[in-house]
Amino acid sequence: MSDDRHLSGYRLMWIFVMFDLPVVTREQSREATKFREFLLDQGFEMSQLSVYARFCNGRDSYESHLRRIERNLPEKGEIHVMTFTDKQYESVVRFSSQRRKRPRKNPEQLALF
Repeated sequence: MSDDRHLSGYRLMWIFVMFDLPVVTREQSREATKFREFLLDQGFEMSQLSVYARFCNGRDSYESHLRRIERNLPEKGEIHVMTFTDKQYESVVRFSSQRRKRPRKNPEQLALF
């Protein structure tokens, strides 16, 4: 397998974790914070308040992250995990403060693999 194929935009992926967690009680708030901190510790970055994203190197890496997420789920709430290939993510249009933003660039460190 050539390096070009290994780093293909169809193999590289983005993982999105979207969630709606209850925060009515102090304990629920602590669990929601703990889950957010877990995602940050795993290399996710906050895209929106309850949407976190991470770039990964293919399906095996995605499956590994998914297993870790599953082991750290809060007791209650709704959590959705989605993936996009890097090629699919290229076409995402972002707006911030009513202005169109440039597409995000891939993290530099993955270019070394």
